[in-house]
Amino acid sequence: MKLIRFGNEGQEKPGVLIDDKRYDVSGFIPDYNEAFFETGGLEKLKAIVDEHGTNLPTVADDERLGSPVARPSKILCIGLNYADHAKETNAPIPPEPVIFMKSTTAMVGPDDSVVIPKNSVKTDWEVELAFVIGKKASYVDEADAADYIAGYVLHNDVSEREFQLERNGTWDKGKGCDTFAPLGPFLATADEIADDNNLNLWLDVNGKRMQTGNTKTFIFKIPFLISYVSQFMTLLPGDVISTGTPAGVGLGFNPPVYLKPGDVIDLGVDGLGTQKQVVKAYGE
Repeated sequence: MKLIRFGNEGQEKPGVLIDDKRYDVSGFIPDYNEAFFETGGLEKLKAIVDEHGTNLPTVADDERLGSPVARPSKILCIGLNYADHAKETNAPIPPEPVIFMKSTTAMVGPDDSVVIPKNSVKTDWEVELAFVIGKKASYVDEADAADYIAGYVLHNDVSEREFQLERNGTWDKGKGCDTFAPLGPFLATADEIADDNNLNLWLDVNGKRMQTGNTKTFIFKIPFLISYVSQFMTLLPGDVISTGTPAGVGLGFNPPVYLKPGDVIDLGVDGLGTQKQVVKAYGE
């Protein structure tokens, strides 16, 4: 299944994609939130779709899409998980996964604007494969990790490099600004993706290809990441984990290239659709 959330920001309703057409399931499902995933919501949703299918209320093609999951308890990200990206940023290959968090207030829809933060001069892009946790996870064995994946989603891990790298402390302050976590257009359930270790990723800025990669070059694969992260914190249903970005970010160019108002970002991952964001200045 492919899960969507649609409507005005803060008022999104749950829906599904069937043969690329949008349908409303809000008459049956309150939202795609922690309670939904925790209480077997995906199984209930499948039964609803199997029974009602294209008889469900339709959603207009021009209706805004929000993040396909409601605000989770946390958004976790893995830094430097592609060797080529580590190299372009002059960072060593990490011996263990680098973990940082994005604020949940950074979440927006796949085609919402990216806003350059106040006083920012180094806002950057990062196409990533993210996945959503389907059930409570603590001290998970790597062999069992796949059982904890509800589905996969496209993520642009927008980053402010000065805040992240030059302002002391952790990376979080450059990662969690408003609009810095566009998710969607849909959440593809785990059965929709045959091999999460062989997916192509790409990102364009103003029509120019900046990033091209494939998840087969992960340093740390998804089952290991689930097991590893769950040693340090409990993962709750609906939590989002983003798996890192390949080479081609603005920071990696010589000289670096950063986003400016009016820029257009297009990105995609195999099987997970595409996003398009127009960059705006703060207060615009």
